Amino acid sequence: MRSASRRHSGTVRGLRLPRNVWAVTLTSFLTDVSSEMLLNLLPLFLFNVLGVRTAAIGAIEGVAESSSSLLKMLSGWFSDRIGARKPLAVLGYGVSTLAKPFLYFVSTWGGVLAVRFGDRVGKGIRTAPRDALVADSVDESKRGIAFGLHRAGDTAGAVVGIGVALLIILATRSGAVELSRESFRLVVLASMVPAVLAVLVLALGARETRVGGERRRPPRLSLAGFDGRFRYFLLVVVLFTLGNSSDAFLILRAQNAGLSVPGVLGMMMTFNLVYALVSSPAGALSDRFGRRRFLVAGWALYAVVYLGFARATAGWHTWALMGVYGFYYGMTHGVAKAFVADLVPCEARGTAYGVYNAAVGVTALPASIIAGLLWQGVGRWSGFGPSAPFLIGSALALLAAVLLAAMRPAATACVTD
Repeated sequence: MRSASRRHSGTVRGLRLPRNVWAVTLTSFLTDVSSEMLLNLLPLFLFNVLGVRTAAIGAIEGVAESSSSLLKMLSGWFSDRIGARKPLAVLGYGVSTLAKPFLYFVSTWGGVLAVRFGDRVGKGIRTAPRDALVADSVDESKRGIAFGLHRAGDTAGAVVGIGVALLIILATRSGAVELSRESFRLVVLASMVPAVLAVLVLALGARETRVGGERRRPPRLSLAGFDGRFRYFLLVVVLFTLGNSSDAFLILRAQNAGLSVPGVLGMMMTFNLVYALVSSPAGALSDRFGRRRFLVAGWALYAVVYLGFARATAGWHTWALMGVYGFYYGMTHGVAKAFVADLVPCEARGTAYGVYNAAVGVTALPASIIAGLLWQGVGRWSGFGPSAPFLIGSALALLAAVLLAAMRPAATACVTD
């Protein structure tokens, strides 16, 4: 039987990758141009314009990231059951695009939560089928570079999106320290153009795949059919994610340390630029040297970065740390998704990506709520201050790295033949 890569664009040689990988990468690029224009300003909009406190911001971000978790699992499983990835991916991108314009009108934290919920519903529908579409389209020897390229394109879009937002902020002469409502609304309007283009690119540019190998009965929505190594990996990921609160807290920490709004956007551009540059090489190297090693090293680096955020006393400290944080992201995010494909059967990839993303998403809620409470405190308890969430995150990341290093090496569970 022909491989997925041969079915769609001929045998992969060198860096030649199938059409689907490029279509998904361009879609993610355009989506992140749109999303990152907004997401990096949203914590500042909540804090500076609406006066929302950090505990509520933590709850909003946690609910937003966790709201899509069940949908990720159901959508991934459903894509396995019907044997199709593209329709669900296109639908998910479309739902997110429809939700974003409502940020122009919101004036309360409840309104922001509703829009973020709608956006995350779209993400929940699309993520697992999209990841499975990429995995189905390449053979095992190119899986790391395919996911690395996708991460690089996604993050390059973030660099462009933040750059556009920065130009809008500077052009409107928004306050040096705090964000204005008028500037935020202009960014919302500008974000709609790449969001619509992203949906069109995926709808017109991607082709449906068929899972390689012999078709078995539709997978059940449970962990029972997965290897023990995949279940172990999920547990370690959950432990790591408990200390991985929303990046909104990194932005607030940077402002707390003295960065202006343009400085925060410059910091996030640095982060995403490093992330984009590292993702593809890291994915390619993981194909050669093993993905588990990259994840262990990346989580250890995360522990060092979060410890640095806990101790930062000046804005430039957080800017420099964010650059290193981008290196961590580039080392791990695409590699982790390729690692999932290494651990599970071909016919259950959609379900596996749904379960993986659901595990991360569900854990994001308590992680962000805990971070917000540690920072702010509640009632008579004053909290430990801005350093506390980062100290906890550093410790949990180091523990997760040790546990992952102890995991039995994975034999490839699925080779597309």
